Amino acid sequence: MTIFRNFIGGAWIPALGGDTFEDRNPADTEDLIGAFPASGAEDVQRAVSGVAAAWPAWAARSPEQRAEVLERAAAIIALRAGALARALTREEGKTLDEATVEVRRTAANFRLYAGEASRISGETFAVSDGQLACTLREPVGVVAVITPWNFPATLPSRKIAPALAMGNGVVFKPSEVTPLMGQHLVEALLEAGLPPAVIALVHGHGSRVGRALVEAPQVNAISFTGSYVVGRAIQQAAGVERRCQLEMGGKNAAVVLADADIKDAVSIVMRGAFGLSGQACTATSRVLVAGPLYETMVARLIAAAERLTIGNGLVPGIKMGPLANAAQLEKVLGHVRRGVEAGARLRTGGTRLTAGEHGRGHFFSPTVFTDVPRDAALRREEVFGPVIFVEPIASLDEAIAIVNETEYGLSASIVTKDIKAALRFARGAQAGVIKVNSPTTGNAPNAPFGGFKHSSNQAAKEQAGAGVMDFYTQTKTVYLAG
Repeated sequence: MTIFRNFIGGAWIPALGGDTFEDRNPADTEDLIGAFPASGAEDVQRAVSGVAAAWPAWAARSPEQRAEVLERAAAIIALRAGALARALTREEGKTLDEATVEVRRTAANFRLYAGEASRISGETFAVSDGQLACTLREPVGVVAVITPWNFPATLPSRKIAPALAMGNGVVFKPSEVTPLMGQHLVEALLEAGLPPAVIALVHGHGSRVGRALVEAPQVNAISFTGSYVVGRAIQQAAGVERRCQLEMGGKNAAVVLADADIKDAVSIVMRGAFGLSGQACTATSRVLVAGPLYETMVARLIAAAERLTIGNGLVPGIKMGPLANAAQLEKVLGHVRRGVEAGARLRTGGTRLTAGEHGRGHFFSPTVFTDVPRDAALRREEVFGPVIFVEPIASLDEAIAIVNETEYGLSASIVTKDIKAALRFARGAQAGVIKVNSPTTGNAPNAPFGGFKHSSNQAAKEQAGAGVMDFYTQTKTVYLAG
């Protein structure tokens, strides 16, 4: 068994307490990937103190030098894309095709933010008495990066890369479900020439490591992706003096109008709902279909769901992998059970798959509900699995009202040939990402990403652009007099 370590103070070391936790393949739980440090508050404090002492020297380097490190990291990841994609599939469960896309996107993120390093700029202002006022943008200091398991390479890269590009230090806590991918990212950065003490990697459970990291007084900024419950707690712990970037859950809807091509609509919904095993914050959870298409759409979605090939994502031809772990499987089963108890009509799926090789993993059948009562929790709660419900709508206005009835507001899509209807939907839907004739999932790396309502704290959008770089810098105004 491979035993992994934290990276703290420029060295690979075990947790101070010596405890470890196991990382297993969700498609085959007999496959033990390795043991990782079950760190605690003392490990976190050592990590934060080390990065706090090291980041000013990194910030003093030229933007070009910081960009070169990120460019080299991108090249290392791209060169190893095949091996990294296989490792990602083995650890998280998504198909090899999905993992390959994620790894390539990760390399692209490092290249993207390498370019941003040289675009740091300020402003000048003419003021009274012949003085000149200008602004300087400086790093915020120590950035805590806390990421989930569903995109264990892409999500950390779009937080760590901009933080480093702006001259900050990073303490990185990957999910305990996918620690190996966090390990690979830090190894790539170190091989690329990042000064070792500028980044720390602390493995462990969120209740211990995440909490200690958020509460550490030397942490200046926190970037988190995960559940609303945890995000809210982070915001409260951070207080008013530290900045937080929080991207949280979603209850995303796909709307299909009467003029839509039904073949395209089914494909769009299937990709949004069952791609990545439904384990994406932008995954389609609700499908709202114009009355004339409703029965046909339901029938075709059921048939398409039942045709999906489910299994180990490393096997060619598999279209949907397992859920990420046993806890996630139980969570999804609970949502289905409560939906049935509330009176929703289960049309297909809703069960754990246990026959043959499925019995060694956390496999779940793609699930379609209809006739979900208005007061059912299934209408409101994020499932984070391959579960949708389909509902007829009488008008676009009704669709918009249903889209907006949940506490979340991350992503929403519409399938239509009517550009006016699409624009009405874009303006009326309370979501940070609007997709027209494409799935609720998938976002360009150079476009802002973030939600409304309980999906985000709206402090700063993620991904490239002025807003995200503003999050990782602070502005100082300087007055110059002759």
